[in-house]
Amino acid sequence: MNFKTFFHYVSYIQYPLLLIALYFVVSPYFNGIEQIKCNPNLIFKSLNLMLIFMGLAISFSTLQDTNRTQNKFSKRIWESPNKGKIALVYLCILCAFLIIYGLYVFFNNNNNVLNEISVGMIVLGIGMIGMLKTAIEMFENHRKDKNTGYNK
Repeated sequence: MNFKTFFHYVSYIQYPLLLIALYFVVSPYFNGIEQIKCNPNLIFKSLNLMLIFMGLAISFSTLQDTNRTQNKFSKRIWESPNKGKIALVYLCILCAFLIIYGLYVFFNNNNNVLNEISVGMIVLGIGMIGMLKTAIEMFENHRKDKNTGYNK
């Protein structure tokens, strides 16, 4: 087994991490509505943990083999020059927003709850930077206009 294949299999760790993130989304509701009413910060702490685990999951997803597409939907996006460029611009804006807004809230807010959520946003933004790099590689590897003379 070569390194590329090994890291492609390691990228599947993203799925248990996504399940953990999902757990943190629903966990406050397992305790009951009365518990949430008494401690509304519980939802924000869970939201922060969800953002952190989403960032970790996205970081692991970037280890996948960029010569393969995972499904037909992503194949249609990365084969089309226009759709691929739109997706890359969207990912760029999302990365910048998550990191800039997370840093802004972290340094300019005295509310501890919002500071916690800002850490989760920063971690998610860092994970999205890795995803952006992977998306660029996917776009370069699968473009029809670059690889087969497709010009649309």
